[in-house]
Amino acid sequence: MSVPIHNFHIPVMGTGHYIDTPIRLAHLGITSVISIIDDILLERLRKFYTAKYDLPFERISPREDDGRAKRITAYLNMVHEIVELKMEQVRALPFFEKNDKSRYFELLPDTSSLKQAYHDLMASKPGGNRKKIASELSQKMSPGGIDVNIMVKVDRIDTDKHGKPLGEEFSDAKAALRGFAKSKLDSAMVFSAGINQSLYGYMTKYKDFYRDHEGVIQKKIILKVSDFRSAMIQGRYMAKKGLEISEFRIESGLNCGGHAFASPGHLLPILLNDFKEKRTELGTQFQPIIKRFYDKMGWDYPADLEHHPEITVQGGIGNHGEVQRLEKGYGIDRTGWASPFLLVPEATPIDTPTRMQLMNSTDDSLYLSGASPLGVPFNNLKDSGSEKWGISRYIKGKPGSPCPKGFLVSNTEFTELPICTASTEYMTHKLKEINTACDSGAEQDSAINKVLAKACLCEHLGNGALISLGIARAERSPQAICPGPNLSWFNRYYSLEEMVDQIYGRGKELLSKDRPHMFAKEIQLYVDYFQSMVDDALGNIRAQKALDTFYENMQRGFEYCKDLARGIAFQGENLPSLSEAIEKQGQR
Repeated sequence: MSVPIHNFHIPVMGTGHYIDTPIRLAHLGITSVISIIDDILLERLRKFYTAKYDLPFERISPREDDGRAKRITAYLNMVHEIVELKMEQVRALPFFEKNDKSRYFELLPDTSSLKQAYHDLMASKPGGNRKKIASELSQKMSPGGIDVNIMVKVDRIDTDKHGKPLGEEFSDAKAALRGFAKSKLDSAMVFSAGINQSLYGYMTKYKDFYRDHEGVIQKKIILKVSDFRSAMIQGRYMAKKGLEISEFRIESGLNCGGHAFASPGHLLPILLNDFKEKRTELGTQFQPIIKRFYDKMGWDYPADLEHHPEITVQGGIGNHGEVQRLEKGYGIDRTGWASPFLLVPEATPIDTPTRMQLMNSTDDSLYLSGASPLGVPFNNLKDSGSEKWGISRYIKGKPGSPCPKGFLVSNTEFTELPICTASTEYMTHKLKEINTACDSGAEQDSAINKVLAKACLCEHLGNGALISLGIARAERSPQAICPGPNLSWFNRYYSLEEMVDQIYGRGKELLSKDRPHMFAKEIQLYVDYFQSMVDDALGNIRAQKALDTFYENMQRGFEYCKDLARGIAFQGENLPSLSEAIEKQGQR
């Protein structure tokens, strides 16, 4: 596996927003993450890109034996082949010209030894020695990682062509894992959205998740975690199976894109401080357990290896000052940037109307919604194509979606077999029940709106990519998108160079000085969330304990942030806004 040459990565968001980003950027050394939950979307893109790069294509039916896993493997192998092809083309380009080879090196962080070697070459005199140095430097060029993501909660059991449930190994998550495990990729699997012990146990079937005779792991494991306790629990569970975690990826519970998994009031700075103070435990606690597993299996484990998982952070980061806070203040290894790259056309396949809406978005138009059929709060864009489509369906008397993919089926309120709460079948039953049980008025309107808020995320989150690539027609493909709140401060198209320079603190600052610190914004979001919890809990005595815990955790976070706000700010870091947020939100 290539060692990351950049200090940032592009995390997963939605099913389609970064579906082909490795094809776009990996040859420039940038690592990104593909969602592999939607094999139907992957198959459509494989057909498109094999034609574009003149590669063979043979359709894989979803009803073929193990068709889902085969589709995922085929797509990932194709992406790998295209990236390798483009990387070889970049390596073959001449130095001393403005081309993708010079871009590769100029995009690197200024602290990179590879970039310093490039600048030394540029300053060298012509001759045989320069040619030798140029050749050696070309060989050191490596592509960015092609990492993949599975939301472990999305784990429906698939059915055969007769509608009968298949075995557990054919669940959506296990089939996706199998598709990755059988691919040619030398990269990482990112697990998100909770714990799935059955899925983790299934990994033991594939040797690529373990060290080979040279001590190398071909397919690494990245865990997205909410706090240090979760990291320890999951890390220990996997260690007992001999599985090592290469990276723990911390995400703000609310100041992020996609699904929002709010903590019980634990603010990000508190969580980061926990990892800073205890991170050595992530190696010392797990490695002895892993070694015992290897001994039991009769496998070799490097005697002198000291494994220390990386710690990365994502969610709401906006400038280099905040990056420095994370890296220097908390010892974070790398940062993740997702939402801002939605406005970088070179990086992401987004349809033009949706991208224009994102450019004009505000704090009000980017909101935490009830759109997800999973029942988890979901970051959304008001007046999106998906939202307008849902309203028009309701007006026509056909609320909800036909549910063409069914990845999020889980509800058995009205049916024996699970159905999706965004489906026409469910909404028809539920709206009828509401109209019968509730008198007309505010209570009924509220209940109806909660039902209609659900969106067909399986289909709509991938449509923007299909439209932008010319595979689907916009009028037949409602678009959903799920940016984080931070995007409201980015207001135009950006070049790849502009966004990377923003991350590394080079060039002109892209954001207004009025933008609140990422920690300040998170405080406001958590108080908003607490307000909604209080509203929902009115008259519910059993909810009091959860409210008390949330309140106490927030108070602890406020005290910690007060000390942080009194410190010295890094250049470009709006630390005064943290004090203002504590004062204002504390009063709320």
